[in-house]
Amino acid sequence: MRNAFNSDLSQMRANLVTMCRTVAESVREASEALFAQDLEKAERVILADQEIDEMQIAIDELAVELLARQHPVATDLRSVVSALRMSASLERMGDLAEHIALTTRRRYPEQVIAPCAQDTVRQMAALALRAVEDAAQVIETRDLKLAALVTTRDEELDALRQDVFKLLYAEENALSVQDAVDLTLIARFYERLGDHAVSLVRRIGFLVTGSTLDPHSPATEVEVI
Repeated sequence: MRNAFNSDLSQMRANLVTMCRTVAESVREASEALFAQDLEKAERVILADQEIDEMQIAIDELAVELLARQHPVATDLRSVVSALRMSASLERMGDLAEHIALTTRRRYPEQVIAPCAQDTVRQMAALALRAVEDAAQVIETRDLKLAALVTTRDEELDALRQDVFKLLYAEENALSVQDAVDLTLIARFYERLGDHAVSLVRRIGFLVTGSTLDPHSPATEVEVI
């Protein structure tokens, strides 16, 4: 019985890794579509969101089954409950990638991001993608040093979002209402992707240590790269 339970826990963890990597691919394609006005890629991201939703359902059904059948306690209970919460975060991350793709489709063939903000938003896109990819690795390996880096690097995304606000208010940019709204939303989507990645790795930190992961704790011995 215990071997079967451990096997189910391993499968749930593997499913979370697969879901996170699928989300990362959606974020990658959504960003590529955004900057290249690539309608085909945008459509792929929009369609892929259903696959991500189905992954969440499968993970949640397995978690609920384990709760009902095995009545886990202590670390096992934390693993199952965390999986439920992590699948919800991943599903929301898929939605955010879809929102980026939907914005690209709505503005096609126009460029969504005004020229003055291209470099800043590209940096946000790269950081958000890295955060999601790193989160997948943390889920798979339970690497707390990498988890702490994901949390620390999120500050860079927050700072870039503030830079976007400065661009919005700069008189020399004179953005249209549509450009300003879309720029605000896209920056928000990338910032939220980073926040959800942080939530994921903190869940892993909680599973491993039994307490919330503190990226500034000497125990993690993390240097910001």
